[in-house]
Amino acid sequence: QLQLVESGGGLVQTGGSLRLSCAASRSTLEYYAIGWFRQAPGKEREAVACISTNSRTTTYAASVKGRFTASRDNAKNTVYLHMNSLNPDDTAVYQCARCSIVGDTTILGYTPWGQGTQVTVSS
Repeated sequence: QLQLVESGGGLVQTGGSLRLSCAASRSTLEYYAIGWFRQAPGKEREAVACISTNSRTTTYAASVKGRFTASRDNAKNTVYLHMNSLNPDDTAVYQCARCSIVGDTTILGYTPWGQGTQVTVSS
């Protein structure tokens, strides 16, 4: 069964950058579209991005478009989320999971979920 492990979170100041990684074990990532999702305290989980198996298509939430970039290196069995111009609203636990796109913009996530990595943006 696919098992995903996120890393790269941390504390950063407003305007800063981070790169998150999502690594797979027990399976090969290249067969799956992989998405990034986040959940802030007291809020529902929010989809951030979904990147296709061959990286040709990536869909972003409106709140991160132009600031975040998803990429993948199938040879390393890893998917990345490059986050720029971070602000306090980006503070959340970030998770990766299999994803799909409904319509043009709705990102759905599927189990299993990784354990998540905390991103905290200070003002």
